[in-house]
Amino acid sequence: MSRIGDIVDRLADATSAFLDSLSSVDPRYVALGIGCHLAKMACTSRAWRNVLRAAYPDEAVRWTPIFGAYVAGVGVNAVLPARAGDVLRLFLTHRSIPGSTYTTLLSSTAVLTIADMSLATLLFAYALTQGVLPSWDSLPNLPAFDFAWLLASPRVANLVVVVLVVAVLVLVVWLRGHVENFQQRIGQAFAVLSPPSRYVRTVLTWQLADWSLRLVTIWCFLGAFDVHQSVRNVLLVQVTLSLATLAPATPGGIGTEQAFLTVVLRGAAPSSVLLAFSVGMRLTLTLVNVVAGLIAVGLSLGTLSVSKAVGDARRARAAPSPRPDDTDDPPAG
Repeated sequence: MSRIGDIVDRLADATSAFLDSLSSVDPRYVALGIGCHLAKMACTSRAWRNVLRAAYPDEAVRWTPIFGAYVAGVGVNAVLPARAGDVLRLFLTHRSIPGSTYTTLLSSTAVLTIADMSLATLLFAYALTQGVLPSWDSLPNLPAFDFAWLLASPRVANLVVVVLVVAVLVLVVWLRGHVENFQQRIGQAFAVLSPPSRYVRTVLTWQLADWSLRLVTIWCFLGAFDVHQSVRNVLLVQVTLSLATLAPATPGGIGTEQAFLTVVLRGAAPSSVLLAFSVGMRLTLTLVNVVAGLIAVGLSLGTLSVSKAVGDARRARAAPSPRPDDTDDPPAG
């Protein structure tokens, strides 16, 4: 409970710093940053749509509903922890593609991680060369760090790792025994990789545009809050964002983001300015995600209730199939 209190206190201080700096924020940079952020989501959804189109060549996989499903998922993830929006995203996508299965849809997201993980790893390696990341031993002492309680207890950390590994293995074994043509459906999700030129042309290109827009968005918000705009600072901020969203225990991983950002950008601006920048960018983009997500949910499901939408998605995802030989598909209707 004390750790939760520390996170709340830290966020309160950052919010106060943000409110104090509002009068000096450049709205032109903010507007440009929001535009780049929305364009980034469009690029990501376009890449995913092309993965799905290759997986279902006989179906009409339209980009508009895929974009809506992606934006809805991002909006829910902005306010709920543990990637709850991903459930809604898969549910809405399943509704939009006749004959699709959750096994293939979930596996298709792994195709996008090829580029994402590669680029994130390169940025993390760059951050290591800069000597700005906190040491492993110092992580539990960082204020507002989401997983300080875990790293402070090696026994608990080892137990969590073992449980996660066992859970993944059990899930794979269960799926192989309960989902018809399991391997075929997994392979179907990776159809876009053959030939490789199709992957580069229809997926990687859009993801590179996505990452470029991420960096431009950060550049804009650095300028909006009068933090030194440099390629180094932009890359370091992106590293903190990637680490924060890797396994978010708080909505959007804001606790981890706050913990890392003031460390890696130390010296770029006064700590109060860095706090204002951090919470200002996070609040602005969270608001954009939530508003866009609500619009997408409303247009897709005819309701603005996020809890109802996520609940319906979870129930549909867990419902047994009407066909006894295939438990992957939820009942129609």
